[in-house]
Amino acid sequence: MEDKDYYKILGVPRNATEEEIKKAYRKLAMQYHPDRNPGDKEAEEKFKLASEAYEVLRDPQKREIYDHYGIEGLKGTGFTGFRGFEDIFSTFSDIFEDFFGFGPSTRRRTRPRQGADLRYDLKISFYDAAFGKETEIEIPKNVTCETCNGTGIKPGTRPVVCPLCKGRGQVTRSQGFFTISTTCGQCHGEGQYIPNPCKDCRGTGKVKKKKKIQISIPPGVDSGSKLRIRGEGEEGERGGPPGDLYVFIYVEPHEFFTREGDDLICQIPISFPQAALGAEIEVPTLDGKRTLNIPRGIESGEFLKIKGEGFPKLKGSGRGDLIVQILVKTPKNLTKRQEELLREFEEITKKREGEGKGESPSGWKRFFS
Repeated sequence: MEDKDYYKILGVPRNATEEEIKKAYRKLAMQYHPDRNPGDKEAEEKFKLASEAYEVLRDPQKREIYDHYGIEGLKGTGFTGFRGFEDIFSTFSDIFEDFFGFGPSTRRRTRPRQGADLRYDLKISFYDAAFGKETEIEIPKNVTCETCNGTGIKPGTRPVVCPLCKGRGQVTRSQGFFTISTTCGQCHGEGQYIPNPCKDCRGTGKVKKKKKIQISIPPGVDSGSKLRIRGEGEEGERGGPPGDLYVFIYVEPHEFFTREGDDLICQIPISFPQAALGAEIEVPTLDGKRTLNIPRGIESGEFLKIKGEGFPKLKGSGRGDLIVQILVKTPKNLTKRQEELLREFEEITKKREGEGKGESPSGWKRFFS
C-alpha cells in the first residue's frame, strides 16, 4: 500500500471523534458515489480512498496501529484496502442504507469472497531465534460445518425464495429524483432465506474449531518478525479462497547476551593483572566457549570482537559478530602482602613517570599545574 494520510483524505483532524469521522465519510461517499458519477474515474478513485480511510479510522484497533506505525503497521493486520466496489458495498452495506437509504444499486452479494486473515503471537527463546525451530501451534478458526456442509441449512430442509423481494435480493422504491434499490432486509440480499437453520452452526455454515499447524522458524528472526502461512486463515465465502495466517514473533531476552542487529554484545570482567599483562580467557558464545586474547594494557570499557559468532543473517548468508566489552575489576579486601605489592608498584610507577623529581608533570596534572 502506498503512503496515504487518511485524516487528510476525510478532511478531519487526528483527534476527530467517531461521529466526526462517520459524518465526514458520509459527505464524501454521497458526493463521489459511483451511481451518482457514472463513468467518472476520478470520482470513483476518491470514493475508494474515502472508503479505505473510513474502514481504518472507524476501527479503534486499526486506527491506533495507523496512528503509531502508519500504512506499514496495517500490513500486519492483513488489511490491504479494497479490491473494488463490491468489497466496499459488501463491507458497508448496512452503513450505506443507514447513510442514504439505499445500497449498492442492483448488485448482489453472491460472488466468492476471500476469507479473513488471522494473527498469532508466538513467543520463542533467544536460542530458537538464533538457530531456527520447527514447532507446532494451535489456532482457533472458523471451518465448514460438517453437519450441513457449510450451507447453514438443517439437513432434510431447503431454503425458500424470499417473499419480500421475490428472489431478487433487492427491493426498489422511489426517492426524489432517484429510483433506489436497497438490500432486502429479510434475506439480506441473498434472494432466499433459511427457515430451518442448522442447529450446530446456527445457520452460519461455520463452526469454531482449533487447528494444529506446523511452522518453520528461520534462523536469525527478531522480535517483530512475522511469518506468512498462506491459506491458513479463515475459509472463504461461497467458494472463495482462504485467508492467510500471520505469525508475529516475540523473542525472549537473554540473561547474558544482548542483540544489536546481527551482532551480539556481552560484558566480561577481568582482573587488574590480566588487564595490565594481557591474558587468554574463555568467553561464552551461542555455540560454546571461545578463546579471547586480552591485549596488554587494555582499559576498562574497551571492546573486543570475535568475528562470526553473532546471529545468523536472516536475509543473506553468514553471521554477525560477538562484541565483548571488557570490565576491569578493582581488587577489594586485599591481604597485607597484596597491599604491600601494590604500594611498591605505585612507587615504581611514580619514579618511572618522574613524579617528585621536578620533571614536568604528566597526565591530568599538567592542566592544574
